[in-house]
Amino acid sequence: MIYIPNDSVRITHPDEARYVRIFQNVDLSSNFYFSYSYDLSHSLQYNLTLLQRPYELWSSAASSAEEEVHTQSKQDSFDIFEDEGLPTQVVYGLQNEPYYKYVWNGKLLERVKDIVHHDWLMYIIHGFCGQSKLLIYGRPVYITLIARRSSKFAGTRFLKRGANCEGDVANEVETEQIVHDASVMSFTAGSYSSYVQVRGSVPLYWSQDISTMMPKPPIRLDQADPYAHVAALHFNQMLQRFGSPIIILNLVKKREKRKHEKILSEELYPAVINLNQFLPPDHWIDYIAWDMARYTKSKLCNVLDRLSMIAENVTGVLRTNCVDCLDRTNTAQFMVGKCALAYQLYALGMIDKPKLQFDTDCVRLFEELYEDHGDTLSLQYGGSQLVHRVKTYRKIAPWTQHSKDIMQTLSRYYSNAFSDADRQDAINLFLQVYQPLESKPHLWELPTDFYLHQRSTMALPQERRSYTLWWSEGTLSYLPVPYDEVTCEDNMRKMKVKRVNRFDESIDIYTEFFKPYELTSFDDTFCIAMTNSAREFMPKTVGVDPSPFTVRKPEETGKSVLGNKSSKEETLLQRKTAASAPPPPSEEAITSTSEDDSEEDRDDDGSVSQRSTPIKLLTESGESARTQEQSAREPYGLNLAKPPRLSFHHRPIFLKWISSLHPPTETFLPPSSSLPRREPVSCFTEDSIYAVCPPQADRDSRDVFESHVMTGQGQMRALCRDDMLMYREYVKNRYM
Repeated sequence: MIYIPNDSVRITHPDEARYVRIFQNVDLSSNFYFSYSYDLSHSLQYNLTLLQRPYELWSSAASSAEEEVHTQSKQDSFDIFEDEGLPTQVVYGLQNEPYYKYVWNGKLLERVKDIVHHDWLMYIIHGFCGQSKLLIYGRPVYITLIARRSSKFAGTRFLKRGANCEGDVANEVETEQIVHDASVMSFTAGSYSSYVQVRGSVPLYWSQDISTMMPKPPIRLDQADPYAHVAALHFNQMLQRFGSPIIILNLVKKREKRKHEKILSEELYPAVINLNQFLPPDHWIDYIAWDMARYTKSKLCNVLDRLSMIAENVTGVLRTNCVDCLDRTNTAQFMVGKCALAYQLYALGMIDKPKLQFDTDCVRLFEELYEDHGDTLSLQYGGSQLVHRVKTYRKIAPWTQHSKDIMQTLSRYYSNAFSDADRQDAINLFLQVYQPLESKPHLWELPTDFYLHQRSTMALPQERRSYTLWWSEGTLSYLPVPYDEVTCEDNMRKMKVKRVNRFDESIDIYTEFFKPYELTSFDDTFCIAMTNSAREFMPKTVGVDPSPFTVRKPEETGKSVLGNKSSKEETLLQRKTAASAPPPPSEEAITSTSEDDSEEDRDDDGSVSQRSTPIKLLTESGESARTQEQSAREPYGLNLAKPPRLSFHHRPIFLKWISSLHPPTETFLPPSSSLPRREPVSCFTEDSIYAVCPPQADRDSRDVFESHVMTGQGQMRALCRDDMLMYREYVKNRYM
């Protein structure tokens, strides 16, 4: 029990209100994410490789966990059906520690982590999460982008540059793109593909002086590092998490009239050469330096083609950096992600060759996803959205984009000059980098936060790391596999086997997403509301190729074409759509349905018909009749006609319905003996609320079900002509 005193007896510190205001500057309602059943701090590869560990390693742990569960209190293994005597479906789940580098409330939960139950601990990440749906002839493919911002050496643009003494770099973000065949919603039978990229500041001791009001403050090296000690610490972390090879894509400038960015390249390249001489040649760090800004100004070079060539030759985790790791870095990561997306779709059997072209629905969807990703990260670190986008480097941006770029530059400059200090204080307080104490100066009294993020500079190191064997023990022996994913004793100690109910929210992803215990609508779920390639990007013209891999005109999108369409074309499209709608029910179907109604329902129908307005009042003139016929034909695709004469079989039913409205007379209603005998009509042999005999499934229905089962096993049949026509009709009715 944690004692929380009431406000009436709690002694309030005079500076507490100010600290609360600083703490609340971190907006937890935006760009912070958590999950009950999925570890967002780890990559998909790491989470799935846990389930592929050898059974011998888990069997002993499972038996010990089972004995431990029986000795635990009832509160830890609570089950609502235990007292009822009903059997519970018990399964064993894995509970592992998060990767604390990307957890932003790890320090806040540190004091209660060993006191409260594990289910009370909810770890959150900071960054960006986006998801879009790619429809490939009706087959849904989810493209998910997860960006994890590092909580180590975190801060704003000019206040956090380079790296600290522990190898953590500023603005470090791990971006993972996951492609998932959503026709099967299962981790065990589904098809998934994941690719990870990293961005981060140049791993050196460097900073920029912001005391002078300059748009580009001069870059200075704060400390000499001849043995690349800080770079070794940083790349050691990458080898442990990602394995080898690691590829560095350095986008800073090489040629400048006055040395500015070139200072960083002259220091980083020798550091990489120094570290590689101690590594085996198979695991060397690849270094690619390319002056992206210089090539952008050239009319003879296509920047994106050059980035595509680099992406085609990349095998491993790519680490991209420029000075700010914002505009140039985001475009480079988009091109590498576009190349990886082509290989992911090819591996899942969606396309016949690993190549995607610009101006297709697929690439437009992916580009919009990456621009949202870049805008979000740029706002968090730089204070404004992206200044240079993919269209800027393609040189197809409209002239209005230049004015927007100027406004974003001014917004970024204002944020860096006036609001970054307050944001940095809020981050330091939220991450518990600074903890208020009576014996320490207040946060706003500190001249700098350098010593808060450089903790090892305040004390002499107990043991000095080797300059030649700069990697951690055991890392090199498992390469190219990352050390964090091998089945060694250190990693097994971080995990625990947990005995839970099958429908526990910590392992049941289906229940967490669809929430079957609540009254929900499919139209309200995120999978329906998310960005859709057929709805947002496919042109709204009849007869268009619905494939998301067809090259469209640069100005032709679903929104622009629909907005420029004339009223005549819209009317024609509505009529064609209405013509493909299902026909209205026939008179026989209406009559057979009405035969199953009870007498009370017929009385209600009769009373309603008496109060309703007669139809002949609406159609007294020929003009109004033609107007009604025209209005009914356009939206419904049907023509109004006179009702047919009642047959001998239907006439007694109609007369009996009339008798419920008027008193029966001898001349009006025939004898009851002449009425035909009516029985309930049903397709079931037994029709009641207690027993129902289902109908037999025909051959076509069985083929559809077998095709669905084969899809779950990863076996897809080729699309035939009928499938193409059916999908075109569906797209035309749904999205046009």
